[in-house]
Amino acid sequence: MKIGFIGLPNPGHLNPMSALARQLQSRNHDVVMFSVPVGESIARAAGLPFVPFAEREFSTDKLGEIVGRMSRLKGEVGLRFTVNSIAALNEVKWRTLPNLLSSTGIDALVVDNYDFYGEIIPMRLGMPYAIVSNALHFDYSGYTPLCVYDWAHENASEAVKRNRQGVSKFTRMLIRSNAEVIAQAEKAGIKANWEDPSSLFSDRPWITQCPREFDFESSHWPDHLHYAGPFHDGKGRVDFPFPWDRLTGEPIVYASMGTLQNGNAEVFRTIADAVSKHKGLQLVLAIGNVLHPEEIEPVPNNAIVVNNAPQLELLKKASVCITHAGFNTVLEALTQGVPQIAIPVTNDQPGVAARIADKKTGKTTSLDGLDASNLSALVDEVFNNPIYRDNSRSIQKAIAKKNGLSVAADLLEQAFGLTHNPISEAAF
Repeated sequence: MKIGFIGLPNPGHLNPMSALARQLQSRNHDVVMFSVPVGESIARAAGLPFVPFAEREFSTDKLGEIVGRMSRLKGEVGLRFTVNSIAALNEVKWRTLPNLLSSTGIDALVVDNYDFYGEIIPMRLGMPYAIVSNALHFDYSGYTPLCVYDWAHENASEAVKRNRQGVSKFTRMLIRSNAEVIAQAEKAGIKANWEDPSSLFSDRPWITQCPREFDFESSHWPDHLHYAGPFHDGKGRVDFPFPWDRLTGEPIVYASMGTLQNGNAEVFRTIADAVSKHKGLQLVLAIGNVLHPEEIEPVPNNAIVVNNAPQLELLKKASVCITHAGFNTVLEALTQGVPQIAIPVTNDQPGVAARIADKKTGKTTSLDGLDASNLSALVDEVFNNPIYRDNSRSIQKAIAKKNGLSVAADLLEQAFGLTHNPISEAAF
């Protein structure tokens, strides 16, 4: 059986998806990564076969323009832009992927939970498929807050009512953005409750990177949802150069606003200003590819500002992680037992930040109310109060015990009727 993995075109989704594909590949299964052209470097770094699609509609230059616009948006405006961009990509998939999958000999698909309505492709082909949540999973039931909101989890009836109103608002956005592809799917005979996207995979394995210990406590989850844990093993990443000789030995505050919401230079200046108030700390600031390091100046003399950083390796040395609450950055921090300071911007980040607050693995603050003095106080609190490090390390132990990559690969093998047949890691 040949398994296709369809990856959304940014590292926060492609890195965990490629790691999972690589895990199956190490078990002697035939895998192929599909994405827009920009995804090729990540797939190749993971040692995976790669097949591009949407080369014209989502060329590297055009995707760069989209990311440039997205990098400066926040809140509901940013969320709507993301949903519209994914919808535009889905229209291309509907037109091109069936023939491409057929010509490539794909027998089963792994689809990203953030690829809204992406299940219609394998449904159209009558092909087995499974769902993975590379970003925070979506709870369309309303029993817990949908991850696009920063609401705390409560069991009271009023809270559930609020949650369900939030779900309805979000799914109306999805339906409006995907109206054309929904019409085409219905014309092809696909019937679904479009107001409940989870209905498209209610009988399929659904695997989330989220450790159970980091999620809101709730007993409503369906049996086909499986908590695995982070999909990374420290291998198969694009190698970014870093001036390791500039590390001073002081405790490190590692800061990144991810690969999409990183176009606001003032946010980075505020982070630099806040950390500069702590003379015994060293800042490592990864600003992404939209801005240039000189746009962040002035920074402390011992600060290191780079566009891209080897995040996993730096988090192994870090004492605090300042983040946009991107799910993969937070999971990587938790894997190293590093407490977080979250500055959520849009998409699933408010829901991730709400879990940081709920589990007390760090502190959260509002992007709109961000200033150097308040952020400096949060750095002081998270660095010096052991509760955040202790809670992060508790989840770190749970992550290590579960081994998310192995669990997720086992589940995919079961879903597709495959035999576990590991081969030497030296081959990869």
